[in-house]
Amino acid sequence: MRTVTIYTDGACSGNPGPGGWGAVLICGEQYKELYGGESPTTNQRMELTAAVQALTALKQPCAVELYSDSAYLVNAFNQRWLDNWQKNGWLNAKKQPVENQDLWRSLLELSARHQVRWLKVKGHAGDKYNERCDALARQGIPDGRQNSDC
Repeated sequence: MRTVTIYTDGACSGNPGPGGWGAVLICGEQYKELYGGESPTTNQRMELTAAVQALTALKQPCAVELYSDSAYLVNAFNQRWLDNWQKNGWLNAKKQPVENQDLWRSLLELSARHQVRWLKVKGHAGDKYNERCDALARQGIPDGRQNSDC
């Protein structure tokens, strides 16, 4: 099984507002960047979208180390929030519907295909790949024209 390192980030200009996502995929000597955006959206949706898009880009099952500065994303897996949400009929601890269920469901499906370790990286702290993802996410924010480079 191939080992892939992925960094992801999301950004939003206003929350909600136009948003972007970015991802860096590293597999041996191979390096790939992805980005895109949508409007209107939220920062949390863009964080999740970055992970969905990165995992979707993998052409075969892989062992993945996925780094994100989103505690929302990382904790949902590592602290088993997703397990609880599913057991509770997709209701959170406040008995409210879990937001972004479409993206969470995609992430669960993709995680079943790959062996994913969800790792928290401190944002804006000088990690070169996290910084690159932030730049890609900001590049993906729609500014009146659609980004066709993703």
